[in-house]
Amino acid sequence: MAVELSDTLIREARRDDLSALVALFAADALGGHGDTTDAEAFADYVRAFAVIDASPDQTLYVAERGREVVGTFQTMLTTSLTGRGSSTMIIEAVQTRADMRGQGIGTGMIEFAVAEAKSRGVRLVQLTSNAIRKDAHRFYERLGFKPSHIGFKMALE
Repeated sequence: MAVELSDTLIREARRDDLSALVALFAADALGGHGDTTDAEAFADYVRAFAVIDASPDQTLYVAERGREVVGTFQTMLTTSLTGRGSSTMIIEAVQTRADMRGQGIGTGMIEFAVAEAKSRGVRLVQLTSNAIRKDAHRFYERLGFKPSHIGFKMALE
């Protein structure tokens, strides 16, 4: 599925987008995910892309302008017994290329994800954001998201 929003095309990511996506994540100094453009790590990204691409409940998207990847996000659907067996869409790994921020790309990506959730009958859309990303928090709140939970993580070796 692809949708043109103004001058931005949002479409499902393809294997040949991986180098641009890895560069986006590696340029994120705040994320702390350890992403790198080191060629030795590329196989890890290829493996992860294959898992995402094969999953009926996960979709990786890119935002494209002038045939360049300028943003990305991933959606995941999960269904639980709570909420009378309803489904939730999780939006993850939202990233806009640094030189393209403030141009509506992030807004377009999130609005696309929310519209996709509505079209699938999803009850709730949620996302998490690193606690230090205050600008991102204001951005998500402006789009209608409410801070409601405290998240916890446990890194496994």
